[in-house]
Amino acid sequence: MNPIIVGISGGSGAILAKIAVESLLSKDIHVIVTASSSARQMWLHELGIPFSETLSDWEERPNFTYHNVADIGAPIASGGQATSGMLIIPSSMATVAAIAHGFSDNLLRRAADVTIKERRPLIVLARESPLSAIHLENLLILARLGVVILPPAPAFYLKPETVQDVNEYIVEKALDVLGVPNAMPDKFRYGGREEP
Repeated sequence: MNPIIVGISGGSGAILAKIAVESLLSKDIHVIVTASSSARQMWLHELGIPFSETLSDWEERPNFTYHNVADIGAPIASGGQATSGMLIIPSSMATVAAIAHGFSDNLLRRAADVTIKERRPLIVLARESPLSAIHLENLLILARLGVVILPPAPAFYLKPETVQDVNEYIVEKALDVLGVPNAMPDKFRYGGREEP
């Protein structure tokens, strides 16, 4: 499998990005990460640790690459970099708007633009509630381009027992849609969880 790009923007949900990267690494899939400055701020606020500390841990893995969001010359800014697609987790509405209107002012947004133009899978976990008409119109533009809009919605029918169950389900659902082999464990499939 070619590398998967994980873009982390400043929307709430840093834990989802952390789980996604670590899940991909555990599956021996090469992960290429870029994160906005707002994402780094949210990381510290929500997880209580600096993004740089997590990044140091990830960089010890041989199948991990990081590019600074300002590095517009990084390989993922070109269609020549073969990838299996991109996951933006979480995605702020500013990022959604920029991608929907071709505003590629940083590496994350440029990589998404490249993913769309190369017709590779792009999964966007858009974070906002409630959604305004502007948000919905921007999401519709992306959906019409083939982008999968995957709101981080819990699967209540699976009877999650912890917040971690909810977070893991959302991430594995996104990876499953992205085409990661064996992404969805049986416990996250309807009928897979045993009754207590």
